[in-house]
Amino acid sequence: MGIGDLPGAIRWLRQSLAGLLVINEMAGWRFHTLLSPVQALGMSGDGVGASRGPDNLETCWTPVVRFLDAQVLIATAWVAAAQGVVSEVQPLDQPSPAPRNSADSPTGAAHRRACRARRRTLDDADMSEFELPSNLARRLALHELPGSALRGWVTELPSMVERPALRWSLRLGRPFQPGGVTSWVAPARTDDGATVVLKVSWRHLEALHEVDGLRVWAGNGAVQLVDSAVLVSTTALLLEACDPGTTLASAAAEEQDEVVAGQLRRLWIEPSPGHPFRPLADMCRWWADEFERKSAAAQPEARIDPGLARAGSDLFRGLPASSERSVLLCTDLHAGNVLAARREPWLVIDPKPYLGDPTYDPLQHMVNSPDRLVADPAGFADRMAGLLDLDASRLRHWLFARCVLGSLDRPFLGGVAAALAP
Repeated sequence: MGIGDLPGAIRWLRQSLAGLLVINEMAGWRFHTLLSPVQALGMSGDGVGASRGPDNLETCWTPVVRFLDAQVLIATAWVAAAQGVVSEVQPLDQPSPAPRNSADSPTGAAHRRACRARRRTLDDADMSEFELPSNLARRLALHELPGSALRGWVTELPSMVERPALRWSLRLGRPFQPGGVTSWVAPARTDDGATVVLKVSWRHLEALHEVDGLRVWAGNGAVQLVDSAVLVSTTALLLEACDPGTTLASAAAEEQDEVVAGQLRRLWIEPSPGHPFRPLADMCRWWADEFERKSAAAQPEARIDPGLARAGSDLFRGLPASSERSVLLCTDLHAGNVLAARREPWLVIDPKPYLGDPTYDPLQHMVNSPDRLVADPAGFADRMAGLLDLDASRLRHWLFARCVLGSLDRPFLGGVAAALAP
């Protein structure tokens, strides 16, 4: 690569990676070795091949490789150059140019001096003094083992919050409660007094393309993305504030159905060629594999009927391939992720975008309505299919498979699956 033979460098790097990818991570060597192919593909102009690099890096990132952040920024810059979006890789701790949707934001030397003057000294803060969302704290206490990747990220969270606050010259409020399980989200004010929201998220596989989805939707049905910055383990988003911000869960059940259906119809677009979104089939395969692994390790009394389990797993893997349509999906749209706003009556937050069958997308809303789901699962599916102009039989099949896969964590779903069994 150093002498300019990029095709040769890529060929040799891929051969060396073939051996590394079949062994476990060893003190960061796998991550370290993945960096060179990412940079080489970006330098060669292969935007499609290079775009997979950050996802591959994410799967093997651990706190031990933080010292490589500078090299990661260089590699990611080449990826961005190949894709034509160089601005996305500015370091988090440097003041950025004006956000894309705020031409009046202050820039220049005076702005940088103001940022430094307001800098909050969170680097040495005791974690006991740093307020976490209660849902994130609960996950750490109940589900995360010592040394887990999420625990490692949380130890760095005060600094990760400070850096975008400095970059965008924000005055932060307390985090929203109870919040999410992989992010820190709080109201903030800009220099000119505008109210915004800062979201600092742990980069995990399901939510890798939240920024990309919000950018493509451009505020049409979803919250507006003002600016963003990405490092290997953290995504910082500067977002439009939703006022009053009450959730759709406060509305009557019938209205919830209608609003969810209306928002989904607006989000279901076909992204342009070269988009970064992964196919829904990838997510479904991972979920089915995880369900089978957990089921094999579970106590017999916790498992769903073996025949239902096999049928559900097979359907969940197979349904994406039989879809006649492929659109950009939210995949996590439910009443708690729809907020009342002024720009529009309701706006979607926290999408986890994938590309695939639109019939999948109402499932989370239905699973998050347990009373109605248990009372009449087929009727609930038929109602949502009618609101969304979907095939009702296909939606019932999706709902059956989704309930099978959720039955270990939420046992009531096993009964719903039995009632829907094809």
